[in-house]
Amino acid sequence: SSGTSAGGDLVTSGKKVVPYANYAVPIDNSSASSFITRPLAEILRDMNKRVPDKVIKIKVDEDGNELKYIPWFHANRMLSFYAPGWSGEVRNLTFSPDSKTVSVVYRVTIRGSDGEISREASGTAYMHDVEFGDPVQKAEGMAFRRACARFGLGLYLYHE
Repeated sequence: SSGTSAGGDLVTSGKKVVPYANYAVPIDNSSASSFITRPLAEILRDMNKRVPDKVIKIKVDEDGNELKYIPWFHANRMLSFYAPGWSGEVRNLTFSPDSKTVSVVYRVTIRGSDGEISREASGTAYMHDVEFGDPVQKAEGMAFRRACARFGLGLYLYHE
């Protein structure tokens, strides 16, 4: 059975899930800790699965090309589901000498029962482009999504 708790969280079969209409990720800490005992190969296999179409967004570039991507907050939720205990950090933040762009290097580390693995990626945003938020946040989100893609999360979107 499912319903809504007093706090507004969706409750399914007695477990709380993230209140989002497109998909639900369990937030029961006891079940999440069991995932950490999984080998990296299993985690990476799961990270390479197709993501729900409803979470994919489309951006049109200046040439009219449609670019599909996973918003950072969806990537974060999926990473927390498939690889609980993951960590991320900004490794570098650089403003171009002409102050026109900002670049961020982000590292994601996934832990499994047999070790840990890290991937880094960069993202760059124009300083004058303040549509949809701060340029530094945009560059960080781009770098984070790309680092997740290096584990396979949504990687197929770059080839479609």
